Amino acid sequence: MSDETTPNTPEEAQSAPEAEAKPEAKAAKAPQEKPAAGDKPARPPKKEKPPAVEDKPFPEFITQHFMPGLTEMLGKLGVDDLDLKFEKQPLPIPGLGDAECWQVIGHWQNGHRQFNIIFSKEDITAPKYFCFADNGAKPSTIESFMIDERKVSLDLLLLYTVQRLNGQKWLVRN
Repeated sequence: MSDETTPNTPEEAQSAPEAEAKPEAKAAKAPQEKPAAGDKPARPPKKEKPPAVEDKPFPEFITQHFMPGLTEMLGKLGVDDLDLKFEKQPLPIPGLGDAECWQVIGHWQNGHRQFNIIFSKEDITAPKYFCFADNGAKPSTIESFMIDERKVSLDLLLLYTVQRLNGQKWLVRN
């Protein structure tokens, strides 16, 4: 009887070490198991997007984003003495009632130029109004502002404000 671990022929003797090494080599070279056909590979968790600045509370949006952005934009256009306030006060035109509305009030040229952006509600998407005065006078008319915009963004609010001020020829000459 022959021992099962001892090779019987010279060929078997040469191939025996290979045979013993093959299972280990196969284990080392074997690819990792693939997920079953029905299993989906695990996805990394999605990164949460920070909320848009327009979704922040109204006072925070105005004071931390709109007013600094407007100061920067007007500064690039040569307005270096801009004074901006954000207050809840009655409409600046006499005879329109005593209803108080949130307003961004801007003055420059030592108070000779003034504009108000009036928010009818504490919401940037609510109806907005614009009024202005020159040479230290009080505003005499109130106009609707951004009435055609379905979605209001910081960039649009800044653009429309600068555009409206430029319509008065206060920023850039023709």
